[in-house]
Parts: sequence; C-alpha cells; structure tokens
Amino acid sequence: MTYVAQVRPRWSDMDVYGHVNHANMVTLLEEARIPVLFGEAVKAGLTELPKGVVVVKLAVHYRTPIVVAPDTPVRVEITLTEMRAASITLAYRVHTGPEESDPVAVTAETVLAPYDTTKLRPRRLTAPETEFLKRVFADA
Repeated sequence: MTYVAQVRPRWSDMDVYGHVNHANMVTLLEEARIPVLFGEAVKAGLTELPKGVVVVKLAVHYRTPIVVAPDTPVRVEITLTEMRAASITLAYRVHTGPEESDPVAVTAETVLAPYDTTKLRPRRLTAPETEFLKRVFADA
C-alpha cells in the first residue's frame, strides 16, 4: 500500500544551517509523487490525470533535519490514505537516507484534486483514474 521513491536532494536545497529548507522539502515531495501520478498514469493509458493535478492542502511536520549528502538519495514513502470523488490524500514519510531503517525526518500530507485545464477548475476522478490509483498504491 506504499509507493517508495528515491529522491536526491541537491546542494542548492540547503539553507544556511545545512538542512534542506521547507520550500525545497515541498519540492522533494512533489518529485516523489510525479513518477506515479504522471509517468505511471501515462503508461496506464490515462490522458487527463497527467494534464493536471493541483495541491489543495499541504501539511509538513519536521522531526529532524535532512542534511544533503553527496550522491545520497532520501527515501520517500507515499501512501494513499483517502480517495474521494474529486480528491485524493497522500501521506508521506521522508527518511534521512535511502534505507527503510534510516530515521524518519519528515511526515507530510497532501490533498490533491484532478484539474481540468480547459475549463480551469477542479474535476471529479474518472472511474479508470480511481481504479489506477487503487491499483498503483496497492501494488507498491
């Protein structure tokens, strides 16, 4: 039920204290979900989901800093915690390194809504999108 991504923080992601700063942490969360919501969705034949998904709500909780280490990714575990007609909720656990045994530094949650780029408004999930999301997170 958890999708795992390895995301490599960049040196430029650090603040003056050597920690990945908040704005860049949010970008790392985005980079972790892009392969599943866009790449895997395209492979599954979905055409509308990859065109637009917007963040409706974001919460980030820091437990310990993440310090950028050369060529060392962080492990981001993503779980689908709720699916509604027009939104999904994803929970994240970001580890300080690439292994499951590395400490969890950040937990986060995003509520995402599919977005109609023609009508410029959120839309409902289609049945194929709902099935895809259930499957991709169940198979992870």
